[in-house]
Amino acid sequence: MWVCPKCNREFGYEPPHHFCDNGAATIGEYIVGQAEDIQPRLWEVYHAIKTVLPDAKEKICYRMPTFWKGGNLIHFAAFAKWIGLFPGGEATAVFADKLAGFHTTKGGIRLPHKEPLPLDLIAEIAKWCGENNAK
Repeated sequence: MWVCPKCNREFGYEPPHHFCDNGAATIGEYIVGQAEDIQPRLWEVYHAIKTVLPDAKEKICYRMPTFWKGGNLIHFAAFAKWIGLFPGGEATAVFADKLAGFHTTKGGIRLPHKEPLPLDLIAEIAKWCGENNAK
């Protein structure tokens, strides 16, 4: 059994990558609770989204930074090798051509730490989410 020294979560084995639920109540707290080397990248993602969704409420939902307006618009989160951007399944389909070259899932996009962030594309997707995901 392995116990994370930071969050005291117990595992049956030592996981190769474990990000603690740092109990963040705000997006800023979430970001500063992550590894120092990826905090600047998380701030860049945050600002790219905030710029196009200035009226969206910021909150933590599903343990991820979330922009909300009548419903979840878009989430992002830190992972060991990438930042996950979660605009929802419809958005990944709409932007499929522009996301060629990125690993995508039905509702998520992986932005590898070793690659430059596509900030203009992140902003474009976030704006689309603001127009289409709000209830």
